[in-house]
This record gives sequence, structure tokens and C-alpha cells, in this order.
Amino acid sequence: MQYPAQRTTEFSTEVLRFVDGAEQRFPGYGTLLRRWVIRLDLLTEDEMNRIASFYSVQAGAAGTFSFTDPWDGAVYSSCSFEGDELAGSLNSGDRQTTTLTIRASRD
Repeated sequence: MQYPAQRTTEFSTEVLRFVDGAEQRFPGYGTLLRRWVIRLDLLTEDEMNRIASFYSVQAGAAGTFSFTDPWDGAVYSSCSFEGDELAGSLNSGDRQTTTLTIRASRD
């Protein structure tokens, strides 16, 4: 993985507000949502083709795969891409750039 990259975690909390101003809070889903945004610069044509091939095999956001968190080494066995399109662009010279967003499912 190249840097900079981002790792985020999100919690879902539902809030019910009552007429008297009181609130009741409870989790919207049981586990937190993990998401990684990986920016890849300076890819060769072969590297970009391999990424595009893997993306295609996964059918974009429809597939699942294992992903190892580069920060702590934890393996998340049920991950998928966010979005069904892989965008890439050509840098100066023959290098390519793409950004992948991966999310761990909330099993």
C-alpha cells in the first residue's frame, strides 16, 4: 500500500427525542463500520491491469474478499469495494493512479 491512506470507523446511534425533550439512544447496528480509502499512485500498466482484473472478478461492490488492515495487521474476512466503477487516470509518464475504498461488512 502506498501512502497517504485513510482508515475510518463509524458507529451508528439512533436517537429518539420525546415531546418532553428527553432522549433515548440505542445502537443502529451492532458493530462499527470499518472503511479504508487507499490511494495508489505511480502504478505501472501491469499493476493497474491486475487491480482492474481483481475488481472485475469481485464484480465491483458485489463480491467479498479478505483484507488485511495495514495499520494493525488484523484480517477482515468479509470485505467489499464501495462502488461498482474503478476509476483510474494517467500521471506524467507512463504511471497510473487510482483510489480504492474498501469496507468491512457488519456481520
